[in-house]
Amino acid sequence: MPSSKSYAYSITIIGILFFIFGFVTWVNGPLIQFVKLAFALDTDSKAFLVTTAFYLAYFFLALPSSWILETTGMKKGMALGLFVTALGTFAFGTFATQRNYTFSLIGLFIIGSGLSLLQTAANPYVSILGPIESAAKRISIMGICNKVAGIISPLVLSAFVLQGIDQLEERVASAGSDSSREQILNEFASKIYAPYMVMALILVVLGAWVLKSNLPEVDAANEATHTNAATDKKSILQFPHLLLGALCIFLYVGAEVMAGDAIGTYGKGFSIPSDETKYFTSLTLGGMLLGYLIGLATIPKFLSQQKALVISALTGLVFTLAALLTTGYLSVGFVAALGLANALMWPAIFPLAIEGLGKFTQKGSAILIMGIAGGAIIPKLFASLKESYDFQWVFFLLMIPCYAYILFFALKGHSIGKSVK
Repeated sequence: MPSSKSYAYSITIIGILFFIFGFVTWVNGPLIQFVKLAFALDTDSKAFLVTTAFYLAYFFLALPSSWILETTGMKKGMALGLFVTALGTFAFGTFATQRNYTFSLIGLFIIGSGLSLLQTAANPYVSILGPIESAAKRISIMGICNKVAGIISPLVLSAFVLQGIDQLEERVASAGSDSSREQILNEFASKIYAPYMVMALILVVLGAWVLKSNLPEVDAANEATHTNAATDKKSILQFPHLLLGALCIFLYVGAEVMAGDAIGTYGKGFSIPSDETKYFTSLTLGGMLLGYLIGLATIPKFLSQQKALVISALTGLVFTLAALLTTGYLSVGFVAALGLANALMWPAIFPLAIEGLGKFTQKGSAILIMGIAGGAIIPKLFASLKESYDFQWVFFLLMIPCYAYILFFALKGHSIGKSVK
């Protein structure tokens, strides 16, 4: 266990990394609106390839990330993750300016790959840095850093790139010729370049800083995450609660991205102007920030991780039903309120799922990170299905099973197959 001074230093550095996760990740919400206009996409389903490309990287890169970390160690692995993310932001900014959608999506996949490496290292690092029973509290601190950045990033993109988007949509629609329409869209697309180049530079600087920092190594492979950690298991598949937890992460992230990134598209279903919907992601992230503050104050002093997850799942079910039964801004408000319901889910699911893995902690963490691919699948289903069916019912029928399973994991799934002392 690190000394108190080393502990505080480590928490500070990881907190900055989680801020970066949040800023780069949650810019995807308004980015969906950007690509739909900039690339002249005719359906929301095509625009939602933004989330598909970004989150699918976690599925393919999580296990390779664990192998990389076994070679590099945590600190060098985090630095490498920052450098890869910087490469992705540079690629996206460059190709989006050129209005090359295919290569822009590759840039987003590279960003997701870098963040996959960062998350595979940072999440178990935070969980192991102190007692497993208070891991949710530490992850809540990281969540505050993440969600503050998540509130800021859509505002930044909206201010520098999406300002006056309603008028721009009207100009494109009324353009007298294809050449004038292309000129308008080229000028609009070029606005994305500077913000992404600045992000790339900041990521490179942070990567160099982490590399030279005194961040202590934590050997996840040799750290027992609980006094009951099993030492007689020979395979990661012998931990059913981990596999159930990976599915829980998949559904949770899908629900989280639906509430955060799809909320703008949901709002447009009620004919709310784009100049308003571009800010809706920040509302959801505001709800998540409130939830993390509640978690910081209550876990583990008043609530266990498991009880917090039960309450969160029930709240998600209630808010999803309320969103279906209302319309307009009120319905959007309930979708944004899902941020509050979702806030404590990751901080609770992750430590519950890796508890007792012992030497398998790092590989188990990678499997859980693979579950982030839920953000690639579930929102894309929403965007595709809403073209043929009522968007509120599609939202409801996708979200209810997610929260129902999370409730099952909170009540029973997290304990299946765990060793009892």
